[in-house]
Amino acid sequence: MTGTPLLRAEGLTRVLSVEPPVTLIRDVSFEINRGEFVAVIGPSGCGKSSLLYLLGLLDRPTEGRLLFDGEDTTGTDGNTRANLRLARFGFVFQFHFLLPEFTALENVTLPMRRLGRLGEREADARGRKLLAAMGLEGQEHKTPDKMSGGQRQRVAIARALANDPALLLGDEPTGNLDSLNSKRVIEIFHDLAAKEGRTIVCVTHDPDVAASAHRRIHMLDGRVERID
Repeated sequence: MTGTPLLRAEGLTRVLSVEPPVTLIRDVSFEINRGEFVAVIGPSGCGKSSLLYLLGLLDRPTEGRLLFDGEDTTGTDGNTRANLRLARFGFVFQFHFLLPEFTALENVTLPMRRLGRLGEREADARGRKLLAAMGLEGQEHKTPDKMSGGQRQRVAIARALANDPALLLGDEPTGNLDSLNSKRVIEIFHDLAAKEGRTIVCVTHDPDVAASAHRRIHMLDGRVERID
């Protein structure tokens, strides 16, 4: 966890242009290092997901800067941001958002095919390896409707890792799971940070996820209340 922080937020503010204006995030600053597992916690409506969308380049700040791997992303155009998300970011949400007509393997290899770094055979082999790492060996050709909720979420994590991202962003990834599958997801995140050096930022209401993280960003009313 040394060197340039992977993420650096400097005075991030997000205001919705409505009447009257609504401030979602106000003057948020922090750094996140490589290999850290960070939980973003706080009451509903405090700005956790709004912050995650800014960190994932899914939204733009009204004020402030976001540096990713030392580069300022704030003024980048839409195509640059989309390409950066595809190549270096992975996303896991509360609902898996798998394509229902595709198999588990096809869902996982889709981001690889979009990026175009790997040939078909290489993408297939990597997809199988990722699914096996999630405990899903032998499930490659099942469609999502033939899988349990926990299995579908693990397919979603494998898909998020498809292009070997530096940053994995989770928005309530255990929110739709029972306690056993939640524990499995937490263990997977721990291993990704500890063994593979992935940086993970996870918005959560789950106290077990928060307790397992290296650090916690506590939010209240759109601000960072404290970091511990």
